[in-house]
Amino acid sequence: MTIKIITDSGSDLPQAYIDQYDIGIVHLPVHFGHELMPAETDTKEFYSRMVASKELPTTASPSPQEFVNTFKQVEPGKDILVISMSSNISSTYQAALIAKDIYEDEGNGGNIEVIDSLNFSGGLSLIVALAAKWASEGISLAELKAKVLAQIEDVNAYFTLDTLENVIKGGRLNRLSGAVASVLNIKLLLKISDEGRVEVVEKTRGLPKALNQLLAKLDEKQHDYEQAVIAIVHSNCEKLALEIQERILAKHPFKEVLLSSMGPVMGTYAGEGGIGVAF
Repeated sequence: MTIKIITDSGSDLPQAYIDQYDIGIVHLPVHFGHELMPAETDTKEFYSRMVASKELPTTASPSPQEFVNTFKQVEPGKDILVISMSSNISSTYQAALIAKDIYEDEGNGGNIEVIDSLNFSGGLSLIVALAAKWASEGISLAELKAKVLAQIEDVNAYFTLDTLENVIKGGRLNRLSGAVASVLNIKLLLKISDEGRVEVVEKTRGLPKALNQLLAKLDEKQHDYEQAVIAIVHSNCEKLALEIQERILAKHPFKEVLLSSMGPVMGTYAGEGGIGVAF
């Protein structure tokens, strides 16, 4: 490829895609207390440790220098496209912009574009995967940027969580409201808004109903099944994710499915048992 694609670990991109298209991943640091979790930590090990911990792990944005270091590993003269998680939930995008300025001020070659995906997890995974495919076709950086921006406008991403414990602990949901919802077995259908924020779409009683509502969202969009790709992400519940995939493909025969587990960044907030789709 003439263009190097770089994203961050909030993308939950399947490893097969990272390997196939040589996609660069800048990791967001995740801490358990004062201990920095190694970037290569297995997701199952992460979830096991998180469940056993009294306090949630904490996440932070990568430093601009982390991006600069990644840029310097790219073949000299090769163009770079950075696609970051939403700037409305993380300052990763801002860090990448600062890194771009530093890199260019140092006189390094190659052109760099930085795009705010206004997405994360499955939504970002889908955008990055498509960008990597398009880049492999040999298009210019300007053409690729235009296609990615159009895809950001088009993508829809929804998810539901089996537990509200993590969003309560993390301060994303009022503790009293969360406690009431948990007692009543209320599940939230959430979406990534056009501004890249999380918003509540519907409230249902029980996970099966929430998943039905999630799948119903696929009926609201026209799909070109000969070309369409869907991303399915889960937080340490692969069996459920495979069942959801089977249900989706029975009705919507997407050409390709990107199936992956939410990594430590997204898993910190989702807790175990979360399912998300992006299409």
